[in-house]
Amino acid sequence: MSACKAPISHLLLSSEEPKPIKTHKIPSPLNTRRLLIFTLPLSSSLLLPRENNTIKPTSNNVFAASYDPVSQAERDASAVLSRRVSEALALLEKGRELQALGDFNKALNYFTLVVENYKEFAFSDYARVGRALALYEVGDREEAIAEMEDVSISLKGYPEVHAALAAALYADKHALFLAENQFSIATLLDPHYTDLSYVKETKHWPPSLVSSLQHFITLS
Repeated sequence: MSACKAPISHLLLSSEEPKPIKTHKIPSPLNTRRLLIFTLPLSSSLLLPRENNTIKPTSNNVFAASYDPVSQAERDASAVLSRRVSEALALLEKGRELQALGDFNKALNYFTLVVENYKEFAFSDYARVGRALALYEVGDREEAIAEMEDVSISLKGYPEVHAALAAALYADKHALFLAENQFSIATLLDPHYTDLSYVKETKHWPPSLVSSLQHFITLS
């Protein structure tokens, strides 16, 4: 008998399924580049689309630009104040110019304008000093001394008014002790007031007050 040959299909069948053959894919250059990009610690500004740097106007920006903390009424009040300060300083300077020229009558008028119309300003006390000096020359000496005494308090430490008051107290009130006190304050702050030429040529005192100071210094 001839041997039986097993059918070919029987040889191919098996109880276990054949294991798939593992293959390694070679990454394409494109995939490698993508992987590299996403693994690098890049700044987000390089990956995000670039925006236009121009600031677009918004309602908040417009409001901030138009907002002004100073009201129109405050602006008007400030302008009025600045104008009044300028006017007062101009009158004070004019009075000093006339005093330097020896025109104490006109100087008195300008100093008085400052004192009466601009008394809310602190520098009006300096106009009161000029007014007192002019009054001593062409006006009432009693009023001049009263003005000096008052200003010596509001401008305490201003040597000119203390020196002028010392001269007037000695010459007109014969108050040597009070005059000495006032003159000590003046010369402690400014020793120039012991020099008659200083009060005459630099401070432009009226002749009558210069004479009173001379009498006080010499005790004559």
